[in-house]
Amino acid sequence: MAEMSRLGEGVRAYWLIAGMWVRSSMTYRTSFVVTMFGNLLMTGLDFVGILLMFSQVDSLGGWGLPEIAFLYGLSVTSFGIADLVLGSMDVLGARIRDGSFDILLVRPAPVLAQIGADRFAVRRLGRITQGTVVLVWALASVDVEWSAAKVLLVPVMVVSGAAIFCAVFVAGAAFQIFAQDASEVQNAFTYGGTTLLQYPPTVFGKDFVRGVTFMLPLAFVNWVPASYVLGRPYPLDLPQWAAFAPPLVAVACGALGGLAWRAGLGSYRSTGS
Repeated sequence: MAEMSRLGEGVRAYWLIAGMWVRSSMTYRTSFVVTMFGNLLMTGLDFVGILLMFSQVDSLGGWGLPEIAFLYGLSVTSFGIADLVLGSMDVLGARIRDGSFDILLVRPAPVLAQIGADRFAVRRLGRITQGTVVLVWALASVDVEWSAAKVLLVPVMVVSGAAIFCAVFVAGAAFQIFAQDASEVQNAFTYGGTTLLQYPPTVFGKDFVRGVTFMLPLAFVNWVPASYVLGRPYPLDLPQWAAFAPPLVAVACGALGGLAWRAGLGSYRSTGS
């Protein structure tokens, strides 16, 4: 009961802080619209690069454009949701250096909720919108024999993928506490991870695919379940039920991310600044 009460307190604190930043950003509506449109345009350039690539080739690693678009849409939409919710985690290192992290520790609200909602930016909806548009186009274009299981797996992939990325954000924030910064390391696994997942696993070496499947299981964001949906063999010899494992992987990653955060917070010693 105490854990549930603590969780409810954290969610409430998160929404209060996020709501404050939303109201602040909506004060200047023209600036908000321009910024969101710019964010949408910048994220869309990634897919433009893929389109330019396919203007010269018919397939990439044996995958056609609609299939790559399917991977892209899943990766970008899932990451966009996580980035909207916890994208401010990468400022933790700066807070530690300037001493403002200590202020969060004495406030009557969970520190994770305060960090996650800090500078909540609605403009990040641009990434989600762009990823969703590509995903919808891909779903209408891919040659798939749809079944009830495959149809249900698509939203499960998006939600589970977002949860996995959220866990990576939290674990990265914990690492920043230990390292006294290292936000670039976190970005390598978050922003770098979503870029990696936009391309099929067949273009990477098997050892690398094993690492992304079993060590840092980003493959369960889209590679493994998408291979099942598209009827393509996965480079590793995984059982068929692995395609339905993303929710379990998300729960495991969330638990590990939570443990890492607690360990990091417990080891923190003020910089004295």
